[in-house]
Amino acid sequence: MSLNDPSDGAENLPDKIPVSSRRKKAGRAVLNTAGSIPFIGGLFAAAASHWSEKEQEEVNRFFEHWLSMLRDELKEKQITMIEVMTRLDLHDAEIKERLRSSEYQSLVRKCFREWSAAESESKRIYVRNVLTNSAASNLTSDDVVRLFLEWLKNYSDMHFEVIAAIYNRDGITRGEIWRQIGRGAVREDSAEADLFKLLIRDLSTGSIIRQHRPRDRFGNAIPKPRSKPVQGGKPPVSAFDEEEGYELTALGQQFIHYAMNDITPKIAYEPVFEDEEAQFS
Repeated sequence: MSLNDPSDGAENLPDKIPVSSRRKKAGRAVLNTAGSIPFIGGLFAAAASHWSEKEQEEVNRFFEHWLSMLRDELKEKQITMIEVMTRLDLHDAEIKERLRSSEYQSLVRKCFREWSAAESESKRIYVRNVLTNSAASNLTSDDVVRLFLEWLKNYSDMHFEVIAAIYNRDGITRGEIWRQIGRGAVREDSAEADLFKLLIRDLSTGSIIRQHRPRDRFGNAIPKPRSKPVQGGKPPVSAFDEEEGYELTALGQQFIHYAMNDITPKIAYEPVFEDEEAQFS
């Protein structure tokens, strides 16, 4: 049965057929469409016999919304892989071999298994860039690339705004970061201040950023001179401190290269998709 079949569409049924019958027909169309998806058809068929008409209408509406989300997710995956392919030089033998490798296919599967994490367009672009750059270069290992994909799953867009702000200027302070990402003045005891401190802590413990320190020629941090103890104890550090600077770690710098460096497309294209409902008929 097809959702596009006019003989089954509720809007095309004769007026003499009761509304409840029309809804049942539309509901069966939704159930049959959902049932064509592996592993769940049997469950839907078994449960349908236990639903009342009212319950079935509610479930049908849920299924319609769920199928719409699946269509949107599939479309995003298609667009992303097309964009990856248009950015790669497929005449390059090394790139072709990389695309065929089990290691690269594993990265693609990881991306698509965790696609629900791509809740924003900017995250989708970061995922696309990671897949593209991991096919086109061997700057780092696949284990590190998997870590980058974990970061994309776990961190918010605001985390990545902070990373970009620090990348643009080593030694930037918290207060400068806050202003650069375009947030207005807030109280020190506000939820926004607590959130900002949490973001900095997440990125610090995740080995993406660290406090800026002068380094010797071997890369070792030069210790700061010891300051005299302050009588009465050290005052609490502000969420928007203007003293301590931050920088990216080596992992953070590689993440910038892989996730935020877009390779120019080699070919131009316009994505064309079939009617969304037809894909699931």
